[in-house]
Amino acid sequence: MVQKQTLNLFRKAAGVVAPPPKLTVSQWADSHRVLSKESSAEPGKWNTDRAPYQREIMDSISDPDTDEIVVMSSAQVGKSELINNIIGYYIDYDPSPMLLMQPTLEMAEAYSKDRIAPMIRDTPTLTKKVNSPKAKDGNNTLLQKKFAGGHLTLVGANSPASLASRPVRIVLADEVDRFPSSAGTEGDPLSLAQKRTKTFWNYKWITVSTPTIKGASRIEMEYEESTKEQWSVSCPSCGKLQPYSWPQIRFDSVAMECVHCKEQHAEVEWKSRPGEWIARNPEATKRGFHLNALASPWEKWSRIIEEFKSAKRKGTENLKTWVNTTLGESWEDKTNDQDHEKLISRRIRYNCDVPKEALVLTAGVDVQDDRLEVEVVGWAINDVSYGINYKIFYGDPGQNAVWNQVDAFLINDFIRNDGVTLNISAVCIDSGGHYTNEVYDFCKAREHRRIFAIKGKGGAGIAYINKPNKVGRQSVHLFTIGVNEGKDIIYSRLKNEFEDKPGYCYFPVEKEKGYDEAYFVGLTAERKVTRFVGSAPKIDWVKRSSNIRNEPLDLRNYALAAFRILNPDMRYLAENQLTGNVFNQRVKRKKKRRKGVLSKGV
Repeated sequence: MVQKQTLNLFRKAAGVVAPPPKLTVSQWADSHRVLSKESSAEPGKWNTDRAPYQREIMDSISDPDTDEIVVMSSAQVGKSELINNIIGYYIDYDPSPMLLMQPTLEMAEAYSKDRIAPMIRDTPTLTKKVNSPKAKDGNNTLLQKKFAGGHLTLVGANSPASLASRPVRIVLADEVDRFPSSAGTEGDPLSLAQKRTKTFWNYKWITVSTPTIKGASRIEMEYEESTKEQWSVSCPSCGKLQPYSWPQIRFDSVAMECVHCKEQHAEVEWKSRPGEWIARNPEATKRGFHLNALASPWEKWSRIIEEFKSAKRKGTENLKTWVNTTLGESWEDKTNDQDHEKLISRRIRYNCDVPKEALVLTAGVDVQDDRLEVEVVGWAINDVSYGINYKIFYGDPGQNAVWNQVDAFLINDFIRNDGVTLNISAVCIDSGGHYTNEVYDFCKAREHRRIFAIKGKGGAGIAYINKPNKVGRQSVHLFTIGVNEGKDIIYSRLKNEFEDKPGYCYFPVEKEKGYDEAYFVGLTAERKVTRFVGSAPKIDWVKRSSNIRNEPLDLRNYALAAFRILNPDMRYLAENQLTGNVFNQRVKRKKKRRKGVLSKGV
């Protein structure tokens, strides 16, 4: 009896000192991970079998012979949860210092609140190891989670200071195609972060993103240097493995045709078949995985087909987004050049100031050393645009005379061919030249007419319209405009040659409206090129020739920005037979109320 009790005690003691069982990331997730209501459509216990393609991706992290993992994917395949499982694994099972990079500091903060905090709260084994942010020791903050044996630090790729501090073993870089080309003046943010792993022999680099533009996509370049693996499933008829392929999808039957036996099978048949990752470059040391939404259990093929049709109808911008976020593939522009002669040949005769389809007018103003240039653009349903008037006002922008001429022009009435009078509803004026204060003065006195100062900012990843800041002694509202995105939009619309498609651009043939050959040469003056800053690609818009003036392109960009800032409900205006003048009427009413002309109830 004593001997038996001694044996039991020995077993218990051995159980206490024995190392934990070896777990892969997927095994850890299946045992411990709980999905939160805030971040999952299917909250509750994690189950890798729900999306079996995730297993090998997660388990490659646990492979001691694999240092770098690349995931190039569409949206809606669970890539954020893959990142979260990796983080949970290293907090609970293999404590290590970790760095999670997001494109911006704001995105890092949002990820911490929306993804990391709920996961720690709802996964019991993590709750025990990471203190509450309210704890008195202060170890757990929004951007740093400390635990025994390590920490998780969240940073923005745009913040050089956060990329140059303590060493880390695990680097997770999320949405790298949205990273800036340089963190301040320090260089490529991904390279800066990777340097922090040098002191660890067992480091891991995990890079994840939806791709963007071919030739400038970080994730695509990383993937091309990897094993280039595709999730492949066996055909229900012949059993041969093949990846989910968009060209094999048949719209009428909502089925995928086998590339080998040509049999067609429905979505449920394919997704119930066994699958495996097949490498196209197996000799590479870097593991690389590509996924598209056709494999996702959360996406229906019928909906993907409808979204494709809708994107194709809406034009190049929407189709580009669909290719990136649904197929997980980079977008390749067939040509960056615009043919100005084709645009000239498309001009039509208005026989009026403004065609009746236009509901809203906006304008852009460009400031040069000896003149001010202005374009008025009319906007219709489905982003259809009409060039209304292009004028040049010669004079010194440092003097009032030329500004007075522009002001008188912007106040003009424009008559539609159905007799309706339109006014300009919003204006953007470039303040980035030599006459910044003059622009600020002009705009400050006219902000009630939505005449705004703007400053263009080039570079990838910069939002087209940003919240304004108050600047200068005038305390004027200044909008920063991501001009590269605006040029992308304009060029994609100029390529549209079909009047019944969204985004079509009309131009008048009447000589007095200013749309001569020089205008179209200027409108098509630039092209997009990819350059490399160190190892990072950088997309720039450059002139096709130093002798060409590009003011028409800039002005169309500013007029488009004014339309986006105004943000009118075009459907409502069309259905109620209204125009953009309703905005101007509201301004007049507000002025009259201040004078006591109208009661508050009017």
